[in-house]
Amino acid sequence: MTDTNISGDKRAQASGKDSLPINAMSWHLDRLVVAVGRLASWLWVAVLIVILINVFSRYVLSQGSIALEELSWHLFGTATMLTLGYAVVLDDHVRVDVLKEKFSPKAQAIIELMGIVLLALPIIALMISALVPYAWTAWIYTEHSQAPSGLPYRFIFKSMLPLGLAFVMIALVSRATRCTTYLFRFPRAIEPPYDDRHSSGHPDS
Repeated sequence: MTDTNISGDKRAQASGKDSLPINAMSWHLDRLVVAVGRLASWLWVAVLIVILINVFSRYVLSQGSIALEELSWHLFGTATMLTLGYAVVLDDHVRVDVLKEKFSPKAQAIIELMGIVLLALPIIALMISALVPYAWTAWIYTEHSQAPSGLPYRFIFKSMLPLGLAFVMIALVSRATRCTTYLFRFPRAIEPPYDDRHSSGHPDS
């Protein structure tokens, strides 16, 4: 990794859509979240396959399967939870700050930093603290589907809920450090060793 001590303003101008500079901490955190997100995105293929098999079984063979239905729900939920952090890293998640585009880049960074620190992180922390016991209870009792022919090991899916939110939290912490790099030049901005937003590593451009 090459540290070029780039100023936040110059780095922001060169980054296109995402105006926040990168620092060493955010670069490593983003790589972790992106790796998990890209791996989890293959679950969408599994969701499609399971749904097609279930449709064929139900409407062609007239043999519906509760297990296949539940499997498609669980795969869908797992894929969604494990790719949420990936969307945050790429800044492709849905925003509701309709006035953002009217502010200067510095004002945008201030608002985003305050939103992450004062709203997003505390709320996600509360959600994780509530979901961990929820998943742990399912592990202890080896929870399974209430349907006689449903899936066992439901605790595996329930564990994906706090895990997915944990990756969102990591992505938000990374985002917050990029805001501080832009605003206060701390941590110091760096030039990532390679640009792989659309390949297999760090997602920033």
